Amino acid sequence: MALIEINNLIFKYTKRNVIDDLSLTINESEYITLLGQNGSGKSTLAKLLVGLLEPKSGNIKINDLELNEKNIDVIREKVGIIFQNPDNQFYGITVRDDIAFGLENRCVPKEEMDKLVYKYARLVHMEEYLDRNPEDLSGGQKQRVAIAGVLAFNPDIIIFDEATSMLDPAGTKEVIDTINSLYGKKTIISITHNLNEAVKSDRVIVLKRGKIVLDGKPEDVFKEKDTLKDSNLDITISMKMLELVKKTNIKHKKEVEDLLWELTFKM
Repeated sequence: MALIEINNLIFKYTKRNVIDDLSLTINESEYITLLGQNGSGKSTLAKLLVGLLEPKSGNIKINDLELNEKNIDVIREKVGIIFQNPDNQFYGITVRDDIAFGLENRCVPKEEMDKLVYKYARLVHMEEYLDRNPEDLSGGQKQRVAIAGVLAFNPDIIIFDEATSMLDPAGTKEVIDTINSLYGKKTIISITHNLNEAVKSDRVIVLKRGKIVLDGKPEDVFKEKDTLKDSNLDITISMKMLELVKKTNIKHKKEVEDLLWELTFKM
């Protein structure tokens, strides 16, 4: 079932179209990774999906409801977004306050709110930090708190807009593990330029200059190395090794190639 429908969307900041006549359908509970280098339009698309920007033409429908001024409040209850800088998403002096922020705005009764805060803190393995100041947390922990806050709001769709770009490898793994734990429970749109973060998704969509240049399963998209490189995306280490092996005459070459390709999807 199509949960998101994007039809002939155009958006521009200046003369050039940042989103250029883009059409896309995303199904319920699908895990999408949106790949593209800076300037490809992927973060602009995220802002359009939550109504932070207004398109020049075209339209977006979420659950058959058109995104417009009349429906914006209803749609924003269906879509949550995690931005790249976790420090920009904190409102309270404790982790508990931050997770509860959206619930307070919905006037959820305190007893119910306390249960929900603990439920989602536990889901992202942050229940032991509820009374800590967010400033004392690592980058990965901050992002997990931000994810818990969005989950407590219970949206149908969660957008991760470069949510790992400011994190170290440990923090990145924490966030990716959390995203993977939501598989099948929410519709996920993960926006990144890192192919390693795309291997577990149902579909990979590659943007270049506001247009879709690839759309398919990770194993199919990753085979299009020339298109990925032309889109200024860095292929994975195992894919680079695979290219080197193909140029050699080593023994058991086919077995090594198969192993490297398999390793690409076990990160």
